[in-house]
Amino acid sequence: MHSSTKQHNFSAGPAILPPSVLKEASQGVRNLNNSGLSILEISHRSPEFDSIAKEAEALVREIAGVDDSYAVLFLSGGASSQFFMAPMNLLGENETAAYLDTGVWSTKAIKEAKNFGNIEVLASSKDRNYVYIPKRFKKPKDAVYLHMTSNNTIYGTQFQKFPDVEAPLICDMSSDIFSRPIEANKFGMIYSGAQKNIGPAGVTLVIVKKDWLGRTDRNLPSMLNYMTHVEKGSMFNTPPAFPIYVLMLTLRWIKQKGGLAAIEKMNKSKARLLYKEIDNNPCFHGPVDKKDRSLMNVCFLPTKKEFTAPFLEMCKNVGISGVKGHRSVGGFRASIYNAMPRRSVQALVNVMQEFGKKYG
Repeated sequence: MHSSTKQHNFSAGPAILPPSVLKEASQGVRNLNNSGLSILEISHRSPEFDSIAKEAEALVREIAGVDDSYAVLFLSGGASSQFFMAPMNLLGENETAAYLDTGVWSTKAIKEAKNFGNIEVLASSKDRNYVYIPKRFKKPKDAVYLHMTSNNTIYGTQFQKFPDVEAPLICDMSSDIFSRPIEANKFGMIYSGAQKNIGPAGVTLVIVKKDWLGRTDRNLPSMLNYMTHVEKGSMFNTPPAFPIYVLMLTLRWIKQKGGLAAIEKMNKSKARLLYKEIDNNPCFHGPVDKKDRSLMNVCFLPTKKEFTAPFLEMCKNVGISGVKGHRSVGGFRASIYNAMPRRSVQALVNVMQEFGKKYG
């Protein structure tokens, strides 16, 4: 395939961005709003950047339905930094936090949290290599919060609804944020790396209840204290300016598409198309429990190991990129985030049908 042709990009992340966003962002790199300056070289204290940051925050609040009782922060360090920042800020060393273990990222969050307090793992789906979402668990009465990962990128599972528990929920939404409506007020804190659905790598969105901050007496480094970033409006140090700009453009695109209800409808339509083919094709099967299937990361396996290489080759020949499964699961994974057009999903389904005719 000629390298200048745009690929069907099923990468798990950094992931696909809307073409209109890429076009405007590249213009901003050359000349931001006809200012004669690049977004890469303007001061983060300038009126130009201030208006970008303010619009990004306003769009987060509007799209997610986040009121003034929450702070909206744009931080560095990826969601992985939030694995320790959340317990460091919110969990006293003699307190208990509850965690749900649904895959690699929740396991990493649990490991980090153990440095700051007592951690109780309420439920885990490790027994079946994380192909389902555990649903039966009792929250310990003394838990400060319940931490969960809404969508499991590697395994292709997703919480279809959030648990009703008395403790505030902390949710890592890195791979499905703004892919569907969320009841923001159910959460004490939501965090997400941007690079799946809302922008490029380099900025992490944190939405946190203001009255929940400063609750431990731990002596925190300034950069790792949420209060620092709330008080300085995410401008304590130079923020990731370009990623925030692209995030703002992506949120504009989501709003223009009709917001989260419209986005969810598109995502469900794409997922249905692909899962239907997986279930009907003799060459593939889906390992995930059907009721827990992700709308974002569609994982499927070949019915024979020797199908893997020829299928990936067939995909490559028609410009389909990024469908090789994660090394811990194998097989295939199609990440169909917000910006993935339905025609790309159809292109993948066409290859699967062709493969089924040839090998099935």
